Amino acid sequence: MTRPAPGAPSQPATARMLGPHSGSSRERALPRAPGYSAAAPHRLFVAAALGSLVAVGLGAYGRLHEPTAVALNIAGFSSGIAAKSWLASGAFLLALVQLWSAAALYGRVGRRWREGGGAPPWVAGLHRWSGRAAVLLTVPVAVHCLYALGFSDSTPRVLVHSLAGCFLYGVFVTKMLVLQRPRSPRWSLPLLGGVLFTAITAVWLSSAVWYFSTSGLAF
Repeated sequence: MTRPAPGAPSQPATARMLGPHSGSSRERALPRAPGYSAAAPHRLFVAAALGSLVAVGLGAYGRLHEPTAVALNIAGFSSGIAAKSWLASGAFLLALVQLWSAAALYGRVGRRWREGGGAPPWVAGLHRWSGRAAVLLTVPVAVHCLYALGFSDSTPRVLVHSLAGCFLYGVFVTKMLVLQRPRSPRWSLPLLGGVLFTAITAVWLSSAVWYFSTSGLAF
């Protein structure tokens, strides 16, 4: 075995690439160490299958359930649809924070941070908590959509909204399951995060933006 020359800087055995969920239990090694066992493809398939079941289950419930027309009533809002639109807008803004913080953690934004070795720790905390807050904001929106309105294809906009809403929670479940696998491929979380952001954007455009464009910025 060759030893480094005296005084020469030692080379790390493994380079580390940080991601949105980096830390002691979320680091991805680059390159992979000898004998490292990559995640078996069937694990990703299982996560995707479970996420698909969630999406299909929500759609089936919304389709079979008799809509009640009323499910969400928050003080300060004129109607459930108004409350849903503002909550969805808040979730979309938090999704933008998620997008920026993920890009910063992967070294895509912040030149000084890249030159300094990576984004500061508060960016990872911002990413985690903005994601949790975004999900919490979508829960009453999903309850109102499924219970009060149901899954509908009455117009192209409504169909897109129904499909995107069910797809959003399916992707979310898939991402959370993949997140629990530290040896998941490095591309899996960025891919699922991008798909999740796309789904949230589709939900927001087909609901809140439509509502505000037809009724104004009404509460």
